[in-house]
Amino acid sequence: MASSKMEKKCVCPVVLSSLVCAFVFVTSLNMGLVSSVHKFNSIFPIFSAHQRMSEYAESKIELGTPPPPGPTLPRFAYLVSGSKGDLEKLWRTLHALYHPRNEYVVHLDLEAPPEERLALASRIDNHTVFNKVGNVYMISKANMVTYRGPTMVANTLHACAVLLKRNKDWDWFINLSASDYPLVTQDDLVYTFSALNRNLNFIEHTSNLGWKANERAMPLIVDPGLYMSTKSDIYLATPRRTLPTAFKLFTGSAWTVLSRPFVEFCVWGWDNLPRTLLMYYTNFVSSPEGYFQTVVCNVPEFAKTVVNHDLHYISWDNPPKQHPHILNINDTDKMIRSNAAFARKFKHDDPVLDKIDADLLGRAKGSFTPGAWCSEKPTCSEVGDSNKIKPGPGAQRLCQLIARLAMKANNGQDQCR
Repeated sequence: MASSKMEKKCVCPVVLSSLVCAFVFVTSLNMGLVSSVHKFNSIFPIFSAHQRMSEYAESKIELGTPPPPGPTLPRFAYLVSGSKGDLEKLWRTLHALYHPRNEYVVHLDLEAPPEERLALASRIDNHTVFNKVGNVYMISKANMVTYRGPTMVANTLHACAVLLKRNKDWDWFINLSASDYPLVTQDDLVYTFSALNRNLNFIEHTSNLGWKANERAMPLIVDPGLYMSTKSDIYLATPRRTLPTAFKLFTGSAWTVLSRPFVEFCVWGWDNLPRTLLMYYTNFVSSPEGYFQTVVCNVPEFAKTVVNHDLHYISWDNPPKQHPHILNINDTDKMIRSNAAFARKFKHDDPVLDKIDADLLGRAKGSFTPGAWCSEKPTCSEVGDSNKIKPGPGAQRLCQLIARLAMKANNGQDQCR
């Protein structure tokens, strides 16, 4: 595969923070978080000042020379899922996330009416770019998915299995919903992750269950989505159960960035733990917030690969309720300052999405987020060189977040504790 081609342009400046970011990544080398010094040196250029066109408008970075020979640029495998009424949200999110290097599985669950699922299938089949590249796949036999139940975990594992079967040439799996939206371009994401050890798993987690021990781990629940064709909420069963002693429970975010080796371990299960835990979490309240956390932290081989973050900006109550706040235009500053790659939850076509498109992604309505792969501007109607990337300031912001997380992991903090 040809090495990536990168070009250079000025951006609004955070020279000092870039140097701090670089220093932290160097200190992380001995832990294996960064794949090589050469790759590290290629990912953090010196930024020079450039006046922004608007308050948050992000200009493009050009890099002087391509990085030295090394591993190919990473590829991401996405699941983007939705339910009844999510067709337009999912379609918009898919366009904001699209890059011809990646793989995409989309799923509208069984609650979505047949006409919505048929409309999504038709759009994908008739899309010029999707047809040409062939990297967008819709799960046509829809699953029933209950948010707090094990059917969401089963749906995620289903998508992982489909992605492994279709194409193993990807490095990280990312699960998103139609209510998520990117805060960086795919060129930014590829650029930042190109320096990282590809065994890393970004999974927010803690073993401090607190109130969740009594309200989520000890109750027994049944998810009707396992056996009913219409959606209804989970319901409690009796008796309650004690906390397990055969493994240690962890909890965290349902949204993750998983390495391919870990995905293979969960899907193929050459050790019995993934299957054992899948059966245990069948009766667990909000199992999507514990399954991957508990698997990864109970296997020494993978526990050392965990970075304690989901790369999302999510606004919660304190203590958190079942669902986070709906984000709006007033949350823009906080989203940007979080340096996260994604944010949730958003309403359909909320004005804040237009602001993200305009100021962070450079995306026109109805089109893809522009990247160096686009050979026709501004609509990206033709696919050029998918090995060419042009990261912007989003890469710098994400770098700062990764650097902070790397420092914590390097110090042994927040890792499967």
